[in-house]
Amino acid sequence: MANPYIERILKARVYDVAIESPLEPAARLSRRLGNQVLLKREDLQPVFSFKLRGAYNRIAHLSASAAGRGVVCASAGNHAQGVALAARRRGIAALVVMPQTTPHIKVQAVLDLGAEVVLHGDDYDSAQERSLQLARERNLVFVHPFDDPDVIAGQGSIAVEILRQTGGELDAIFVPVGGGGLLAGIVVYVKYLYPGVRVIGVEPHDAASMHDSLRAGRRVTLERVGIFADGVAVRRVGEETFALCRGQVDEVLLVSTDEICAAIQDVFEDTRSIVEPAGALAVAGLKKYLAREGWQGKRLVAINSGANMNFDRLRHVAERADLSGEREALLAAVIPERPGSFLHFCEALGRRNVTEFNYRFAALDSAQVFAGLALSGGSAEKEAVLADLRTAGFAVTDMSGDEMAKLHVRYMVGGHARGLAHELLYRFEFPERPGALLRFLQAIGSRWNISLFHYRNHGSDYGRVLAGIQVPPAERADFLQHLNELHYAYVEETANPAYRMFLGA
Repeated sequence: MANPYIERILKARVYDVAIESPLEPAARLSRRLGNQVLLKREDLQPVFSFKLRGAYNRIAHLSASAAGRGVVCASAGNHAQGVALAARRRGIAALVVMPQTTPHIKVQAVLDLGAEVVLHGDDYDSAQERSLQLARERNLVFVHPFDDPDVIAGQGSIAVEILRQTGGELDAIFVPVGGGGLLAGIVVYVKYLYPGVRVIGVEPHDAASMHDSLRAGRRVTLERVGIFADGVAVRRVGEETFALCRGQVDEVLLVSTDEICAAIQDVFEDTRSIVEPAGALAVAGLKKYLAREGWQGKRLVAINSGANMNFDRLRHVAERADLSGEREALLAAVIPERPGSFLHFCEALGRRNVTEFNYRFAALDSAQVFAGLALSGGSAEKEAVLADLRTAGFAVTDMSGDEMAKLHVRYMVGGHARGLAHELLYRFEFPERPGALLRFLQAIGSRWNISLFHYRNHGSDYGRVLAGIQVPPAERADFLQHLNELHYAYVEETANPAYRMFLGA
């Protein structure tokens, strides 16, 4: 099986449109992990993905008569862009069927390349079924995204480059896996020349089609797949790709969404480039493998497979990356319900950077607060913070690993406060810097009780606080004078209809 593929890979037609992507050292990640990590930058291809290689190789090998009929494919985006660019290069028509869940950036990119786009279904399998139907109806050539010898050979050209760029002196290659075309092309070539190099596939926990198939010894069809890493959201791997991977791939690792998000941040910190979730799978798997095996001083390659990321996903990625990378802790604490409690709590935190603070009055004697805290020292720093707070007399619970807290509770702390008197609501802004929240609370003072508090700091230039403060009518003149002397920008929101509807006493 291997010899025909070796020839196919070496003769693959890819460089009419693709580049030989660089193999770049990830200096920061390497220092942190104690191994040499090299990133294969397929995100730098003309369509920001490796998929161009296989798509072009397939279309380049079509006969003139077949090409003249036009081509059709099903894809979540990256293969679609490869097909569209390859078809434009050859001067033939291209029809692309994409799931309705495909990120807009990928749909628009295909349209920009001149292809016709049909949106159909919620996943790749539905789109493929529709594309095959259209191929029959319009007599088009179907270009499979992974289960085709020419496509597999095109992706295998990446292995040729890696071995040439490293001289074969490496210990493992980590490969993202969807339908298996990239993994098959790489493992066939690498194991033929360097059988001692480990080839490790990486999939999301919720799209483990190759992992489950190799474990079962046959192709399995998943009932459903997660679409966060939409580029690998495949319910069933290819027949040909499974046959090539079986018995040759050393292992397929599974990683979580949080681990993928942390890997996106790792790649950004080394390259200043933002890869898509599927593009960060290899780095996530590499980190997980090293933590399990305890490797040191090894030479490792991770394939950055694509960079077609929707911009509106970045906020979610950043928040989940902080939690997975132990760069943020989420804490729930009980504090006394009296003036100065917030200040005392923040003093116990010290000058650590608070990322979030949520509180709403609920009872006369005690209050629950939900806080986020930026970490630079990982779990050790988090444990130190918990110890400091408990020493200061606060009952505190670590919520960093609580999925409901991460997804929902952090945004839902609040509600109407019963029996609360004389509450005024204000929005404040102050320049954001380490310790800014503590200085703000020190300036507000402990004379008046804070009954509502919401603060978030995720890279903003200004700290933004929404605060409810109990001020008896007789003291309001003194309170306003105090606010004006602080020189913080503020707006009173006591009459705001949203406050009255959802938060007011």
